[in-house]
Amino acid sequence: MARVNIICEGPTESRFISDVLAPYFWHSEIYLTPMLLGVPGHKGGRVNYTRVQKDILLQLKQDANVYCSTMFDLYGLKTGFPGTVPPPGFAGAQKAVHIENAVLQDIASIVPGLRTEERLIPYLQVHEYEGLLFSDTTAFAVALGRASLAAQLANIRSLFATPEDINDDPNNTPSKRVAGVYSQYNKVIEGTLAAQRIGVNRMLAECPHFRNWIDRLAALPAG
Repeated sequence: MARVNIICEGPTESRFISDVLAPYFWHSEIYLTPMLLGVPGHKGGRVNYTRVQKDILLQLKQDANVYCSTMFDLYGLKTGFPGTVPPPGFAGAQKAVHIENAVLQDIASIVPGLRTEERLIPYLQVHEYEGLLFSDTTAFAVALGRASLAAQLANIRSLFATPEDINDDPNNTPSKRVAGVYSQYNKVIEGTLAAQRIGVNRMLAECPHFRNWIDRLAALPAG
């Protein structure tokens, strides 16, 4: 059995981990638990590195048998993250990997004796959670209760090589594009229902950076 605490930025990611990802791993005896960023009363949001670093260190220190991962949107990442100035020309997934590696190196330098390189698996969603939902635009539209929107969502998806490439321009993030065709979109409720209908396997087929994260979690030793 492997236990993984995943630090996430808000209720949407928390529900995705508990309701979609966790059941996917049960048969492998890998148990995922979402942990909202921050202390009680000030949880979620404001993904700056001071808060993230503190929570990662807490997870690594309080139980030596637990693995730690993260799930934050690459888009809108707040101040202080190491690696946030990647080499010129990096695409979204390359930027995410660059920052993830920098976070791992930073944490490992602080707690070198806690098997950090083995136990910490930083993950950034490229570019935003809703990108995953474009993995199957028909299922997404049905989950919204608006099957007629499938064609519009498919048109958005067709503009990009993968759902993870849907860009991080402030006016054109995946969630803004969803709201552009369905203004009543509820990120937590409908975002979770859509993810459940689409399924992890479809996301794995469409989103290579996400697939790499899931593969790394799936490869964790049973302990």
